[in-house]
Amino acid sequence: MDLDVGEIVLCTVDRIVGTVVFVRIEGHGEGSIILSEIAPGRIRNLREYVIPKKKIVCKVLRISGDRIDLSLRRVTKKEKKELIEQFKQEKSYISVLKSILGKEVDKVIEEITKEDKIYDFLEEAKENPKKLEKIVGKTNTKKILDILKKQKQKKAIVKKQIHLTTTKSNGLELIKDVLGIIKEAEIKYISAGQYSIKTESNDLKSADNILKEILSKIEKETKQKGIEFSIDEK
Repeated sequence: MDLDVGEIVLCTVDRIVGTVVFVRIEGHGEGSIILSEIAPGRIRNLREYVIPKKKIVCKVLRISGDRIDLSLRRVTKKEKKELIEQFKQEKSYISVLKSILGKEVDKVIEEITKEDKIYDFLEEAKENPKKLEKIVGKTNTKKILDILKKQKQKKAIVKKQIHLTTTKSNGLELIKDVLGIIKEAEIKYISAGQYSIKTESNDLKSADNILKEILSKIEKETKQKGIEFSIDEK
């Protein structure tokens, strides 16, 4: 599977030459990060951010032939957390494949990774096993998916703080009405006009999508009721 510009990738720091950091990208050879893409602002000591043999999460900036330019500073906390969670889950998935397929596992992993990441491939296989069946057969597919579906996955949690204010005499009741329609999240009062919203799902992306839908719903309702609405982006 080829890399795309903008893709978030897991890397291992290989070496530091002057102000350039060279890394090994999981499954894709070598990449490099120039000083200005390590962190914003002035960097006094590179080793505060990158240490040889340590894993880091980067974003693909440019691809030119065999050269892959990366950025460390452009990766958000959410992107980093999501990729690390996927990496941990993928290691677990590979262990399951090894337990079922034995010596054939390397060949199967190579086949899967021609088109997709192992994590994404097996997540899709839980709902639609046809592609996996073509590679390992129906019997092995059933064994693999039975184990995967029984695994207890850690719930991914996403939180946001919002502000709801109004000068209307019945403002408190209006705010209660808006928040009362939200059933897919946990909402807590923090202080005057400030609330926290928490959603959870099997993976970070799903939890984040649920939260985005909820915030969109709240924005629509507050506009209709004349309530000022804002999201704390910290």
